[in-house]
Amino acid sequence: MNHGDGDRALALRAQLAEVHRSLLDRVDELRGGRPLLAHCLAFCAALTSHHRAEDEGLFAELVRVRPDLAPAVGKLMEDHELIAMLLARVEAAADPDAAARELDGLAAIMASHFAFEERALREALGGALEPAEWFPAVFEPKEWT
Repeated sequence: MNHGDGDRALALRAQLAEVHRSLLDRVDELRGGRPLLAHCLAFCAALTSHHRAEDEGLFAELVRVRPDLAPAVGKLMEDHELIAMLLARVEAAADPDAAARELDGLAAIMASHFAFEERALREALGGALEPAEWFPAVFEPKEWT
């Protein structure tokens, strides 16, 4: 890997970590009493879009160029299924207290998932990955309001 690849890998890792921090911040805002329905749907859509882009784009490409990552990628995709189930429970919660409890569980799972993802993919991000149409949904932090 040349120096440029190392810089690119660092930038991609930093961008992914920023997206993860932004998503966790949004959960904290929702748990902090902001009008739940008004903001929850946008947050749920953003997280779902991020995970779909990872599953269909980033992870598929990583396994193609780094087959040794298949077990870690499989675990991450299982986490995405669990998180999707928790998102559905948040969306279906009948009252704010129930939604807050669901958000607490979601936040804990997300924090663990993001930490594992960043560790598991640290070495692989960069070098062999070429920008593709799924890059923005995975790597570009956005405000989801």
